[in-house]
Amino acid sequence: MNLQHRIDLLIRLGQYILSADSAWVETKERAGRENGWFIPEFIDASTTSIARSFLQKDILEQWISSYKIPDENHHPKTIGIVMAGNIPLVGFHDFLCVFITGHRAVIKLSSKDHVLIKQLIKKLTEWDDEVKDFVVFSEMLKGCDAYIATGSNNSSRYFDYYFGKYPNLIRRNRTSIALLNGNETKAELEKLADDVYMYFGLGCRNVTKIYIPEGYDFVSLLDAFRKYNYLAEHHKYKNNYDYNLALHLLNKKYYMTNDSILLVEEPAIFSPISQLNYEFYKDVNDLQSKLPPAQDLQCIVGNGHIAPGDAQSPRINDYADGTDTMKFLSGV
Repeated sequence: MNLQHRIDLLIRLGQYILSADSAWVETKERAGRENGWFIPEFIDASTTSIARSFLQKDILEQWISSYKIPDENHHPKTIGIVMAGNIPLVGFHDFLCVFITGHRAVIKLSSKDHVLIKQLIKKLTEWDDEVKDFVVFSEMLKGCDAYIATGSNNSSRYFDYYFGKYPNLIRRNRTSIALLNGNETKAELEKLADDVYMYFGLGCRNVTKIYIPEGYDFVSLLDAFRKYNYLAEHHKYKNNYDYNLALHLLNKKYYMTNDSILLVEEPAIFSPISQLNYEFYKDVNDLQSKLPPAQDLQCIVGNGHIAPGDAQSPRINDYADGTDTMKFLSGV
């Protein structure tokens, strides 16, 4: 299977994802039934983003032109992939990188997100039976030449233990922040709401803390965030909201809310589901001194960084943790 054929298969997969194919529609519905956090809106957002931002002919060709990928990989390596399951198809990009480079992927799926990726690989195999030699699913990852593993800070210690003696790419907890200057328009604040609320805040690209100038007026922010007030009707999200609200009431901690999110002044950059932390700054120099270490951040939104609303729309070369997966695979 040469490089051009793999590209053609991926382009076809993008078209399939955007289609109304009955098997694909049923797969998305089943993924939602098996994971209560995967609501139709967020499944469609993730899959559509993958199809339009990754699986397009011009995007794929421009992406691989930056790397020396041979037309045929005569010495493919076996790459073990441990996929996360926090948002729909969160591990797809790792598969994409391994597949496009002509290596063999052995994938350990998350129990929280196994339905969608299995269907997509099934379609690839239907179109070309040779795909089954390039992609397999396994509960145990042994005998691989290299490993890519995504998990929490806790699970990463196990990954280090098991995979440390092999070439590896191990990802740990990360989150995203937003830097506001107080002059954001209503439209910008509504786009910021996407960065905060999408996928219920479960992704590493979700904004979990904002930095705001002293004297900031929260009214416009809370009003703009009301576009997601319907999430408060979701039972899993509502349970988290009620629990965190109860904690703040019991501890007599000051908070603000628009009935779908809690705004709390906290130094921590990681916030629980249904809560957005904030911290004041005096000036630009003060802001820079407050920013967390780069290794804890996936995205910075606003103030000369990523535009509000774009955090959840990564480009094909926006690598997790800022580590070039393709370069890693080229060196295996």
